Amino acid sequence: MKKRLQTIISQAGVTSRRNAAKMIEEGKVTVDGEVVKEKGYRVDAAECEILVEGRPLPEGDEVKYTFLFHKPKGVISTAYDPQERKKVTDFFKGINARLYPIGRLDKDTTGIILVSNDGELTHKLAHPKSEVEKVYLVKVSNEITDESLERIESGINLDGKKLAPCEIQVVSKGPRFSILTVHLHEGKKRQIKRIFGTFGHRVLELKRIVYAGLSLGDLKEGEYRELTKEEIEILRNL
Repeated sequence: MKKRLQTIISQAGVTSRRNAAKMIEEGKVTVDGEVVKEKGYRVDAAECEILVEGRPLPEGDEVKYTFLFHKPKGVISTAYDPQERKKVTDFFKGINARLYPIGRLDKDTTGIILVSNDGELTHKLAHPKSEVEKVYLVKVSNEITDESLERIESGINLDGKKLAPCEIQVVSKGPRFSILTVHLHEGKKRQIKRIFGTFGHRVLELKRIVYAGLSLGDLKEGEYRELTKEEIEILRNL
């Protein structure tokens, strides 16, 4: 049965569909020895040899791993970087699996990110319809007003689209900076920085402290732990 190439790669647990499509466009995928750069290319995986970065797709019985990682500042959320910067996957050299981050955190953002070779779980959590809750600890410049907080919580417009409402708690605020926790169910690029920038506040520090009900616990920056079967089951049932 023929399927889209990026779907086959994702379902094999290699990476998310979005990243698979990007890898196809970059010429990192071959079908029967020929480079395929067409995202919508359809193929029967049972009849063809598909290689991603020169490696065959994992067999169906490959052990699935999902880790909770405390991303340090300056590390990028990708499994491949042509500029050879420090990546989240560089911290998992001892794991014999092709791991990929689920979603992204900006280079300067710290905190929780999941890393996995479970393509089905990756696709589920990364899909906008999943509306996974994310909680961020945010430090912004200057003292934020109650009026600004109310407008942000109600959902402002970015790029001509209204954002979903969010929840904000004030940890502390003063004339030099304010510290807040922000609960989101969306994941638009640089969303928090752009939201507060709209109201004249520069984000000084940003840390994701909760993802889909999972917290960092005692993990220090650069450390990780494998999720339990119970935690994975909860993620699958979100």
